Amino acid sequence: MRVLVTRAPDDAVRTASRLVARGHEALIASVTDIVLTDLPPPVGGWDAILLTSAHAAPALETLADRAVPVFAVGERSADAARASGFSDIRVAAGDATALARLVQRDSPAGAALLHVTGRHRKDEPAASLTAAGFTVVAWEAYEARALDRLPVVATQALAAGRIDAALHYSRRSVGLLLELAGGADVLSRLSALPHFCLSDDVAEPLKSLGFQVRVAAAPDEGSLLASLDD
Repeated sequence: MRVLVTRAPDDAVRTASRLVARGHEALIASVTDIVLTDLPPPVGGWDAILLTSAHAAPALETLADRAVPVFAVGERSADAARASGFSDIRVAAGDATALARLVQRDSPAGAALLHVTGRHRKDEPAASLTAAGFTVVAWEAYEARALDRLPVVATQALAAGRIDAALHYSRRSVGLLLELAGGADVLSRLSALPHFCLSDDVAEPLKSLGFQVRVAAAPDEGSLLASLDD
């Protein structure tokens, strides 16, 4: 299958490699690019760090205290923390809900948490943790900057019917793809594809438009690619 991958460039290259290893062909059409904001970390002492994306890895390099526990949403973000010199790392099951549960289980009540995050983020896990009595301070260390058009190669491939499926990892990137496909007059072609999504939340904009959607059995890339193979 020829699969459309809209992740940010570095992520898309890794996904493309995994697709090729499974016998597929990847067409990379990034709709965002990851850039650092250069905002300094908030001043304060932190009982733990929340890490919901490996994109925060460069920002972790600027933090002096490597002894602070890190709560990572999944293995890739945990690997990023390890590579930055952190050793006390607790890994959740891949989504924000599981991360919030892990923090509540392993942290003292009322702990102060630094969430190293992007400018565009969901309410969770901060909402649940704040409601549970934790102090959560967001450090917007990076941004998934929206691009203003689809790559020409992707527009041409969609127009010619040369894409067999699309992979989706975030709700925001789905929204951007729909917008850019509309601007390139290939939205009807996009709507004819099967769309494979990391979670129900990611799939929601596509479901609302009546697109063919399949959601991974678990919110991780292995499960998502397995759904594509099936």
